[in-house]
Amino acid sequence: MDNINQSFVTEFILLGLSGYPNLEIIFFAVILVMYLVILIGNGVLIIASVFDSRLHTPMYFFLGNLSFLDICYTCTSVPSTLVSLISKRRNISFLGCAVQMFFGFAMGSTECLLLGMMAFDRYVAICNPLRYPIIMSKGVYTLMACASWFCGGINSIVQTSLAMQLPFCGNNIINHFLCEILAVLKLACADISLNIVTLNISNIAFLVFPLLAIVFSYMFILYTILRMNSATGRRRAFSTCSAHLAVVSIFYGTIFFMYAKPKSQDLLGKGSSQATEGLFSVFYGVMTPMLNPIIYSLRNKDVKAAMKYLLCRRTGSNT
Repeated sequence: MDNINQSFVTEFILLGLSGYPNLEIIFFAVILVMYLVILIGNGVLIIASVFDSRLHTPMYFFLGNLSFLDICYTCTSVPSTLVSLISKRRNISFLGCAVQMFFGFAMGSTECLLLGMMAFDRYVAICNPLRYPIIMSKGVYTLMACASWFCGGINSIVQTSLAMQLPFCGNNIINHFLCEILAVLKLACADISLNIVTLNISNIAFLVFPLLAIVFSYMFILYTILRMNSATGRRRAFSTCSAHLAVVSIFYGTIFFMYAKPKSQDLLGKGSSQATEGLFSVFYGVMTPMLNPIIYSLRNKDVKAAMKYLLCRRTGSNT
């Protein structure tokens, strides 16, 4: 009976920045502002892409999915982080931890696939523009988006199930803001070799393969652009790709910096490592969803025109 009690954990304690009370207020204010920007920016993009028929194209369909994904991810992680920072309530139930882990992993996996799909869309639009309406028909790009969500969800179910069925032997203190899968696996008092193998397979399928698709797509795109005779055409083609490349760079750069950093950083001490983990988790979990609509959409002329049209139509209907 004692062994069973030691192996069962009913809740976890998220340390966050508990060792730095002065930083908690600053982090709370910064994260709150960023969270509001995420909700407003991505919400505006979704409304524009749904209600303006001029944005009913594959690119904006994928962008709408990306915005919805960012809202879902932040809504499952940011509110609990804000509560822990302002109220010092750092415990999360076992089920709550599993739900948070599931959504975090599912949204991350789906975003990787969506970014790869968006790169393919840009490849077809620039390298094969005459066949673009046929290749990227509504049925095709809808199926591509649905496949991204389905595969991301299945991947998360597998990883979350394998992680949460492990025994934790009473060790329930997570040195993180969130129930992040690697931080939870560190608490297990059992062999996690199966988890590591499945995580490596997942990384190859959802990180490496989409990244390779993006790289090869842009190699062909660059080759096509350089062969264009018109300078205006080259600038226009580059402008349609630059925003996507910026989003990809931020997303993948942050992931690789978080998960590929050398283990020797632990020598810096627990406090320094804890603050570093907190900074990276905020950047990955909040900064990227905030920058996506700003970089990719809100500065886009089509989105601006769509918002002006919707505002004018609403103002006209009220009068």
